[in-house]
Amino acid sequence: MRYRILQIIPSLDRAGAEKQMTLLACGLPKEEFEVHVCALTRGGPMEAELQGAGIPVHVIGKRWRADVQAYWRLRRHIAQLRPDLVHTWLFAGNAYGRWAAFACGTPKVIASERCEDPWKGLLEKIIDRYLARKTDRIVVNSRGVRDFYIRHGLPTEKLEVIPNGVPPGQPSPVTRQQLLAELGLPENCSLVGLIARLWPQKRVKDAIWAADLLKVIRDDVHLLIIGDGPQRDRLRRFRDQCQIRDKVHFLGHRDDVPRIVPHLDVLWSTSAYEGQSNAIMEAMAAGVPVAATDIPGTRELIEQGVSGFLFPVGDRASLARYTHKLLNDPELARRMGQAARQRMLAQFSVESMVSRYAELYRKVLESE
Repeated sequence: MRYRILQIIPSLDRAGAEKQMTLLACGLPKEEFEVHVCALTRGGPMEAELQGAGIPVHVIGKRWRADVQAYWRLRRHIAQLRPDLVHTWLFAGNAYGRWAAFACGTPKVIASERCEDPWKGLLEKIIDRYLARKTDRIVVNSRGVRDFYIRHGLPTEKLEVIPNGVPPGQPSPVTRQQLLAELGLPENCSLVGLIARLWPQKRVKDAIWAADLLKVIRDDVHLLIIGDGPQRDRLRRFRDQCQIRDKVHFLGHRDDVPRIVPHLDVLWSTSAYEGQSNAIMEAMAAGVPVAATDIPGTRELIEQGVSGFLFPVGDRASLARYTHKLLNDPELARRMGQAARQRMLAQFSVESMVSRYAELYRKVLESE
C-alpha cells in the first residue's frame, strides 16, 4: 500500500525547518509514500527543489495572522487530497494544519516543533496543549526542544526526538581568491561567518562586539554576516558606532551560501536559543570549525574542544578568544574541522533522518 502524506508548512523560504522538510519530502521512498507539500503563506526557493523531485506543491495564500478564509482554503485542499497522514511544521502550520486535518477526519496527524519558543504567550501555549490531545506524535529535533515542551505541558509520551539531517559538505565551485575578490577583501584575510536571520534571538550584536575585540589584537579578521531581518538597520548603526565598518560586512540574504561556507576559517553562532541550527550543521559538514553559544540544541552537535568550541551566551570575550586560538593554530582548526565533518556524517546524515521519519510514519499509520 502506498501512503499519501501531506506536509504543511508556513512558507518555502530557505530557512531551517523548510530545508529539513524539503530534504525529508524528497528523500522518502517513493514506492511507499506519495508526498504532497502545502505552504500556508507563500512559496519560495525550496519550491523548485520539491517540484524538481516531482512533489506537488500547493500555496494557500494566508495573509493575516488570523485568516479565516485561508483556513477554509486549507480545509478544502485537505478534503480534496484525502491524505492518510498530515505532518505539520512550525506554529502556524501546526495550528492551521492540525485544526483543518482534524475537521476533515484525517486518520493520522503528526506535528513538528523545531525550536525552543520563549516568544509563545498564554494563547499559543493553550493552543499547543489543546491540539496535542488529538495529535498522534509531536516530533522535535533535539532533547533541548523536547525538555522545553515538556515543561510547557505537552505530553511526554507523544514527543519523539528525530535530529536534523545535513548532506555531506561539497567543495565550493569558486576558489578562495575568487570569493575574496568578489567581496573586495584582501587575499591574506581571515574569514569568519555568521549565518542568521537578523532578529533578537540571534544576538548578532554580540558578534559585532566580538569582532571589535578581535580588531584590537589582530588586523586580519573579517566578519561576514549572511542573512536579513528586522534588526538589519539597527545592527549596521551599531557596527558604525563601533567604528568597525571595515571589518564587518553585511551580505544580506544569499542563495549561494554553500559556495561561501567552505572558505570560512571559523563559523560563529551567537544565538540565545535554537532548536538545532542548520547553519552550524552545514559548516561542520564542510569541515569548518565552529564557535557557538552553549545552549541545549547546539550542545548536542558540538563536542567541546573536539569538534568546536562552546561559550556562554553573551560572552563575547570567550568568542574572540576561541577564534583567535583557531586562527593562530591552523593544525587545531584542521583537526576540529575534520572531527566536525565526521560527526555530521556519522550521526546527522540525511539518510538517517529520513529513515527515522519513515519508520515513525509506518508505526503511526499502522497503529489503531
